[in-house]
Amino acid sequence: MFPPVFLSIGGLGAEKEDVCMSKPKKMEFRPNDFVVYPAHGVGQIVSIEEQEIAGLTLELFVISFEKDKMTLRVPTNKAADVGMRTLSSPDVVSKAMTTLKGKARVKKAMWSRRAQEYEQKINSGDLIAIAEVVRDLHRADDQREQSYSERQLYEAALERLTREVAAVSGSDESEAQKEVGDVLISRAA
Repeated sequence: MFPPVFLSIGGLGAEKEDVCMSKPKKMEFRPNDFVVYPAHGVGQIVSIEEQEIAGLTLELFVISFEKDKMTLRVPTNKAADVGMRTLSSPDVVSKAMTTLKGKARVKKAMWSRRAQEYEQKINSGDLIAIAEVVRDLHRADDQREQSYSERQLYEAALERLTREVAAVSGSDESEAQKEVGDVLISRAA
């Protein structure tokens, strides 16, 4: 085992502070908690189990993504590093809805570059960033049709957004999708 590494943080005239880099911050989640895993969206912790992997005993969060029929195991000491977080607060959901009402901001960059940026926002797990993707890629009925890749990104962002809105409000996904849809329609009117 390696000794802990200490970094000195501070600038001129600032008080120096030692920060221990050996122990990652352990997240406090319990079974049945809903969490957001950036690359997959909203899941529910089914259990916390110990497993021996390569001679090491690891404590793992077992997260179920029911809709995707997927189970993910995340080491408890790495949850913060991978960006796993609790559900957004109702205030953040409200800000995301306000973001949806805004005017679409489409950069003039090539589609491949924009698609990459949209993908990064979707996988960031940040609800506001996901709402921006939905806002920017939403097309009203009278607008030009989306390309296949635009549609795929839009649907992925919309699904992540509605799943988290549903989980935060305690409603089902169809209600959340209607709520998001109403906001997008009101924007177009």
